[in-house]
Amino acid sequence: MKFTLIICTYMRPKPIEELMVSVVNQKLYPDQIIIVDGSTNNETSKLFEKNKYNNLDYYLVSEDNRGLTKQRNFGITKVNLDSEIVCFLDDDTVLENDYFYEIINAFKSDDKIVGVSGISLNENCWEKCEPNKNYNKNEYYLFEGYVHKEGLRNKIRNYLGLQSNLGSGRMPEYSHGRNCGFPLNNKIYEVDLLIGMSFSFRKKIFNEIKFSTYFEGYGLYEDSDFSIRAQQFGKNVVTTKAKLYHYHDASGRPNKYQYGKMVVRNGWYVWRVKYSNPSLKARIKWNAIVLLLTFIRFSNIFTTNKRQEAATEFLGRFSGWISLFFNKPKLKNK
Repeated sequence: MKFTLIICTYMRPKPIEELMVSVVNQKLYPDQIIIVDGSTNNETSKLFEKNKYNNLDYYLVSEDNRGLTKQRNFGITKVNLDSEIVCFLDDDTVLENDYFYEIINAFKSDDKIVGVSGISLNENCWEKCEPNKNYNKNEYYLFEGYVHKEGLRNKIRNYLGLQSNLGSGRMPEYSHGRNCGFPLNNKIYEVDLLIGMSFSFRKKIFNEIKFSTYFEGYGLYEDSDFSIRAQQFGKNVVTTKAKLYHYHDASGRPNKYQYGKMVVRNGWYVWRVKYSNPSLKARIKWNAIVLLLTFIRFSNIFTTNKRQEAATEFLGRFSGWISLFFNKPKLKNK
């Protein structure tokens, strides 16, 4: 299967150089690589002038096409006609050398699969269950012989009865799902949501849908929105065989106030893409979880040394929640 890799980048020459080293060392090399650079300087362009990569097309886009959503949609217009799969990677990831081989194998395993995501090794916290040990189900999440220790927010949700009633990667009617991923057991799992750091789709679905223009700039949760809309054409899966590292480079990210606001407003948007008319119970639970997470972030002012960041994000989350009563986002590209 011929496939194209699209990497959208912004002011991150060093991380993308490390990513490209891992792409060069792949067991299965892309038939086309498209770099869509939204940088406002020429540091990234210098990298690609200095290093020549096979099958690579580099585009430095103007302000009109800058921002993750716009850059992804721009990249799609440049994909080779004979490509069957379009892969997207964040510019701050590094791949294991069989990453693309396993992504393509997942697509080959089932014609009904339209979207595939890999799994981040450095963010994976699963361990095998110890025999004869009793695990408190409010403190730990048990799954297929593995255990994941719950973080503070999930522990509180467990005790309050606000935890998701579905598995990881699934979105319940009140939206807030589990984000613990899957153990490294070489299995494939069907999900609702794919992670934008590492997701791939059959090219044919881009003839029907594009990344939503609602998500401009940093584009938080645009990957969730697209994943949900892609499900009308088939299944989304995570393959635990396709491994990479995700380093969350801080450059190019919005300030914490705007980020906090996006967490709530964009989260509401994605929820209503999946469930346009949720029940009253689901609405109450969605709001309760938003407020719980908002005030957990407030508590970080006193429990971490990044007090200003915590306070700023708390204010962004709270103002985002209040704004929903007066100015709800308008759904696009359903």
